[in-house]
Amino acid sequence: MAVIYERVALIGLGLIAGSMAHAMRRAKCVTEIVGTARSAETRAIATEINLCDRITETAIEAVKDADLVVLCVPVGAMEAVMADIGPHLKQGATLTDVGSVKQAVIDIVSPHVPEGVHFIPGHPLAGTEHSGPHSGFATLFDNRWNILVPLENSDPAKVDQLTQYWEALGANVETMTPDHHDLVLAVTSHTPHLIAYTMVGVADDLARVTESEVVKFSAAGFRDFTRIAASDPTMWRDVFLTNKDATLEILGRFTEELFALQRAIRQGDGDHLHDYFTRTRAIRRGIIEAGQDTSEPNFGRTPGTKD
Repeated sequence: MAVIYERVALIGLGLIAGSMAHAMRRAKCVTEIVGTARSAETRAIATEINLCDRITETAIEAVKDADLVVLCVPVGAMEAVMADIGPHLKQGATLTDVGSVKQAVIDIVSPHVPEGVHFIPGHPLAGTEHSGPHSGFATLFDNRWNILVPLENSDPAKVDQLTQYWEALGANVETMTPDHHDLVLAVTSHTPHLIAYTMVGVADDLARVTESEVVKFSAAGFRDFTRIAASDPTMWRDVFLTNKDATLEILGRFTEELFALQRAIRQGDGDHLHDYFTRTRAIRRGIIEAGQDTSEPNFGRTPGTKD
């Protein structure tokens, strides 16, 4: 494959950055991968496993002469990072991010983007409950969606180049406005995570009463909740603080639906329950038909995999 960017700088070396590094090497679409992380321990691990071609001690060193800079840090840390690296970004470079919210990222990053640098926010819809430099793998983005959020003044040629880059990493690419992205993700990701955290929290309280029987006898549904709730707490704290309007809107709708189901159960309205579950079951079928999951047992996962 032809080289798309000569030098790519990854700021932050967790699951997404690590997977990007592996996917870039698989695609051979980048000449040099430079990475950095705030933690010396993380940098040491990344160096030991040869995650990037070079690991630098500071973000300022990492972005030097980089053609693409990717912010892979929690949303709450992006403003401070940008204040450091902004003056050192190469003229003509593309700057993007992998944050789960977009309007908040645009608000805090844009003031630090110098003239001549092309800021194109992004969000790869891929992940696992694992974190850290060891957690990345080359196939994470395969047939998953990456949403790009071009700004009003974004150069179409730079958007096309970034699109080609993500496609080389295996992703499908869609563009959205920031507000629409944040609302869609509140439905498909943010609120489900909050519900999972809540359910596991309720089970934890109950487990203390039942001497941990909730954990011992957990069924598949609860296990999937715990898998979601095992995600990076710093990232999810920042998501809910920076996308609170959309999340609260969807939580309000969820509460209304939940009250309706409570009423049906209380009144013994089996027809309502059956109709509701039939309608929602179709969503699962749609996800499978779209290639975003599989109907195989245990979601096609085998023990020890990170899929």
